[in-house]
Amino acid sequence: MTRRRRRHLTAFVALAAALVLSACGGDGSGNGAGGADALEAPGPEVLENATGTTTIEFWHSMRGANAEAIDRLVSEFNAQNAGKIEVKAVFQGSYDETIAKYKVSVQQKNTPALVQIYDIGTRFMVDSKQVVPMYKFLEKDGYDTSQIEPNIASYYSVEGKLWSMPFNSSTPLLYYNKEAFERAGLDPNKPPTNLDEIAEMAEKLTVKDASGKTVQYGFGAAIYGWLLEQLLATDGKEYCDNGNGRNGLATKVLFDQETGVKVAQWWTDLVKAGYAVNTGRKTEDAQAAFKAGTVAIHLESTSVLRGYVDAAQGKFTVLTAPYPKVDSSSTGGPIIGGASLWINGVGHTDQEKRAAWEFVKFALTPEQQAKWHTGTGYVPVNPKALDEPIDKEWMEKFPQFRTAVDQLHALPPSVASAGCLLGVMPQARKAAEDGLEAAIVGSKPAEQAMKDAAASVQAAIDSYNKSVQG
Repeated sequence: MTRRRRRHLTAFVALAAALVLSACGGDGSGNGAGGADALEAPGPEVLENATGTTTIEFWHSMRGANAEAIDRLVSEFNAQNAGKIEVKAVFQGSYDETIAKYKVSVQQKNTPALVQIYDIGTRFMVDSKQVVPMYKFLEKDGYDTSQIEPNIASYYSVEGKLWSMPFNSSTPLLYYNKEAFERAGLDPNKPPTNLDEIAEMAEKLTVKDASGKTVQYGFGAAIYGWLLEQLLATDGKEYCDNGNGRNGLATKVLFDQETGVKVAQWWTDLVKAGYAVNTGRKTEDAQAAFKAGTVAIHLESTSVLRGYVDAAQGKFTVLTAPYPKVDSSSTGGPIIGGASLWINGVGHTDQEKRAAWEFVKFALTPEQQAKWHTGTGYVPVNPKALDEPIDKEWMEKFPQFRTAVDQLHALPPSVASAGCLLGVMPQARKAAEDGLEAAIVGSKPAEQAMKDAAASVQAAIDSYNKSVQG
């Protein structure tokens, strides 16, 4: 680990620990701005009896078409609640940048009423003692939880209770170039289902020009820790101990076990043989290679599907398939990705908390989820969105969008597919990327690379857990 990364890791752990320990109890007045009542869910009467407009900030991390979809959602909500509630959407940068800014806002006691936090920030958000758990709003309103996909809700649930509302939920997919398959004599209707099949097809899909330069690689994906997490889950393996951190605080990561090493070795072998391109860790570079047609098989989130279809128009046909399993005997399923919505209680009035909840409910309606799904590619959190005319028409026009939904429904929730709750999960993901990259570039054997990577995050896990346990 470099000095710069070590300093970054130490600073993150220190900040996380400080925030968890402080728990920012507020002024103790019990008025909804601090004290015990700050983390309770107010009822609808607080807005019914309010005078004037309740204005709240909503921090998010959406860019491009996804940001446009956010703006449309907020505009529609504000129009319907004119004079009562106004939501101000504020872009805060990447997921990492948003959670970093959020941690600073906690220290300054100036958090937004509503914030979008990525999946791996869940453990920290629970431990921070800043938020009103979403299940309290559900109980207060008698909310129909059948409006939330159970496989998605399981990720954001602790001890069976929902802490945040799933919002932009993604699932990983296998993307492939239909015309490249046809040129290689492969059946586009029979995409690879596991790593061995990807390797076999990648060899056939790799194309060189007359000079021997590779103009099309069979496989390519970013060295992204999330993709490894997905492969562990499809193999039914947990990413961290103590039931993926759901039976108590996770005390170590498990990505250095057999499956993790197997994935690292598989990837290394493909690159070494020249059948896969190494575009590094930057997801944008791997995405650009697929959109340019220089990679035939690719792994990515469903959230980029709309962008891929648009970029490939007139050049090639983008097809999608379920995320691959490690081997033919694997029986697991992938983990939900993306982010969820958290309502902050400390430092906020009951009116602000209730206003945030009203927006969350609006965002989860079938109509809005159908618009969100077709506008972005994210999986609709509310399954009833699929019955909306706009969604039916879109799926008929672009059947690629159905893959993610079918995959989501294919398996019941499990401990492995629920994902790992770890206070320093962002650091664990980066450590896994260190291991994968070390193996792929040949600086370490795969097994040693993954063992060293797991060991590198142990001090951070221990420090965080110590702060939580007091």
